Amino acid sequence: MFVTVFGTKRKDAEEWVPSLRLLEHGHLCKDAAVILGCVSHRRDLMFYIIGGITVFVVAFFFTIKFLFELAARIVSFLQHEDRERRGERTIYDYVRGNYLDPRSCKISWDWKDPYELFYKNGQPFPAHRPVGLRVHICHMELAIDIPVTQEVLQEPNSNVVKVAFTVRRAGRYEITVKLGGLNVAYSPYYKVFQPGMVVPSKTKIVCHFSTLVLTCGQQHTLQIAPRDEYDNPTSNSVSLIDEHNYSLSIHELGPQEEESSDVVFEKSVVSNRQTCEVLFRLTLHSRGCFHACISYQNQPISNGDFDIIVLSENEKNIVERNVSTSGVSIYFEAYLYDAPSYTNTQWQLPPMHLSSSQRRPSTAIEDEDEDSPSDSQTPEKVKKPKKVYCYVSPKQFSVKEFYLKIIPWRLFTFRVCPGTKFSYLGPDPVHKLLTLVVDDGIQPPVELSCKERNILAATFIRSLHKNIGGSETFQDKVNFFQRELRQVHMKRPHSKVTLKVSRHCLLESSFKATRNFSVSDWSKNFEVIFQDEEALDWGGPRREWFELICKALFDTTNQLFTRFSDNNQALVHPNPGRPTYLRLKVYEFAGRLVGKCLYESSLGGAYKQLVRARFTRSFLAQIIGLRMHYKYFETDDPEFYKSKVCFILNNDVSEMDLVFAEEKYSKTGQLEKVVELVAGGAQVPVTNENKILYLNLLAQYRLANQVREEVDHFLKGLNELVPENLLAIFDENELELLMCGTGDISVCDFKAHAVVVGGSWHFREKVMRWFWTVVSSFTQEELARLLQFTTGSSQLPPGGFAALCPSFQIIAAPTHSTLPTAHTCFNQLCLPTYDSYEEVHKMLQLAISEGCEGFGML
Repeated sequence: MFVTVFGTKRKDAEEWVPSLRLLEHGHLCKDAAVILGCVSHRRDLMFYIIGGITVFVVAFFFTIKFLFELAARIVSFLQHEDRERRGERTIYDYVRGNYLDPRSCKISWDWKDPYELFYKNGQPFPAHRPVGLRVHICHMELAIDIPVTQEVLQEPNSNVVKVAFTVRRAGRYEITVKLGGLNVAYSPYYKVFQPGMVVPSKTKIVCHFSTLVLTCGQQHTLQIAPRDEYDNPTSNSVSLIDEHNYSLSIHELGPQEEESSDVVFEKSVVSNRQTCEVLFRLTLHSRGCFHACISYQNQPISNGDFDIIVLSENEKNIVERNVSTSGVSIYFEAYLYDAPSYTNTQWQLPPMHLSSSQRRPSTAIEDEDEDSPSDSQTPEKVKKPKKVYCYVSPKQFSVKEFYLKIIPWRLFTFRVCPGTKFSYLGPDPVHKLLTLVVDDGIQPPVELSCKERNILAATFIRSLHKNIGGSETFQDKVNFFQRELRQVHMKRPHSKVTLKVSRHCLLESSFKATRNFSVSDWSKNFEVIFQDEEALDWGGPRREWFELICKALFDTTNQLFTRFSDNNQALVHPNPGRPTYLRLKVYEFAGRLVGKCLYESSLGGAYKQLVRARFTRSFLAQIIGLRMHYKYFETDDPEFYKSKVCFILNNDVSEMDLVFAEEKYSKTGQLEKVVELVAGGAQVPVTNENKILYLNLLAQYRLANQVREEVDHFLKGLNELVPENLLAIFDENELELLMCGTGDISVCDFKAHAVVVGGSWHFREKVMRWFWTVVSSFTQEELARLLQFTTGSSQLPPGGFAALCPSFQIIAAPTHSTLPTAHTCFNQLCLPTYDSYEEVHKMLQLAISEGCEGFGML
């Protein structure tokens, strides 16, 4: 061993070896000690030399590495830092590590503690200084960007930045955190957010009906879709496996609403990894009308309240036969009563001015083409029960009285649509027959007693279910509408038909080109050719033609439609004072065009076409056959609503000398004539008791009667392509979304042109920041509903938010933690103050989804 290390001779080695052996055996001698001392001294010297060289090389290497790294970081930070910050930092700060290093920043995911930022040397970095923090969160499957808010905490946590965000969709997210343009340590992060716990207000019945028709003794199954706060399917929620969380209460409807003891039901839970279904299996053993409520943990679910009509086997067969009889009205004998608990005094005139001569007779055969609500006469208050006949058809529910047993007089007509509601009462005091109250929210309620009340109501409900396709939710109704519309035109070929038009006189050339088109031709795929242009129609010219022809028809410059006020935000309405050269046939053409857009949209894909127009609510209501009422003035004619309607509503009218008549003036301001709103209306005074009736009749005249011919011809063209019964399943707000869509609403444009009025520092700095974060997370449909809630229309004018007149205003309401309200005639959203982002989101979402659509929730 020693030979190799020191290079000694063999002889010396032979002498050293025994000495070493002596040492090993513990024997020490003088010669051995001298030899060991020499060897040890030479060995230490060698180690010192080698160690010194090694330390020098390592130190030199790390010094060079540090200098290169420092230079690279200085260059990198100088590139990403703002110019103002460069002057604040010296080279000494970089040398001692007194700067923010993104790669040294860490993030912990406990969702409670904030994220902490440090200097390079580990000291807390004051986050109130500009650090260029950027947080980007994206749903990987849906490609949805999540808005975030950042807040720097105060001392002693000045190095803490609170980053808040709300995840609405369950799934996998990518979270990127950057400082000065550089990723922090381990960024980007990937996190999976699971659905939350079941929220009763979001949990829904699939294929919901407000009224169920069941057979006594037969089982019926209800499917429940559990959802969390943000409408995510809670398929993996632990609470789903506990069926005792769900409960069902049923009581009989009538004068004594007692808990029914013989209602038998079963419930079971079926779940898997992808979806979860909660099934209620009901079996009722007693005939009658009941009200049911489904709850989760004693909280009613979203649409868990519904009525149940239970029929016997024989009654069920009668109802099925009635519904299957197509196009024939089924009648029932009944008695017409006054309903004191439902009496709507706004519909009553002084008795002296109403007589039977004001009733309009109808034909003996049910006329399905009549616009029933607007044609029905003003009802008189029934003094005593009278015998009437109730006719139920697939489209209408009519109440008629026969004079001399052969002459029919129509008293009331209701549409078979979701807006017509039934209430079930006990036996009447005279004939002891079960009572039914019919109310559509527009006409006065009608109370009827009928021996076959349950069969009558079940026939109406089954006809309604057949009309709307099995569910009352908007999306389900849209799917049913498009499916049925495709079925209507299934036998008509969707081949191409050439349409040659002139760009310079588009309306005239388009009307002439389609003048002889049949319904089959309108159902074909238009191949549009613009004169003097060589472009081939692969879809582009067709879409451009739809866009241009809608503008030509519905733009007020062409005078086919008009506005009630002189601003480009006002909604368009048929023009009763149109020029003589615009014949009524043009309205038929406009109706066919709208029907064509609806049919093309039902085909889906590249065929989807939207109607580029912003129709008045009253015009949309007339399309689906609703009666006019004064609230339509708020969106359609806001100036008239503010100047006259609000004044009458809020003041005593007994001294105003108003009568049931309307003065009509010419464009020059001269009185042309006085139009009586009712027979003899010039002598009927308006009082505080009947002023609502006066305003409703005024709306009927100004919004409907003056444009009856125009609307009738528009409907004639529309109904050639789209059956009337399919349109009747929507309300006027849903019809606008169906025809016109939501448009492309830009949040950036919204934020740039919205005007914030009033408010404290907390409102402007915190509530408004939360508000814009919530709005940024909205879908296009939710943005359209917010726009509809505030302005009365889901469509923006061509210039976007900048073209709104008056501008979109966000008013600081003097309330706290309440629902937002809106004034559509002023484009004002009244926003209260809130304590958190979550509260803003909850209240705003509730207002636009559950609030009063179209008229501002006050």
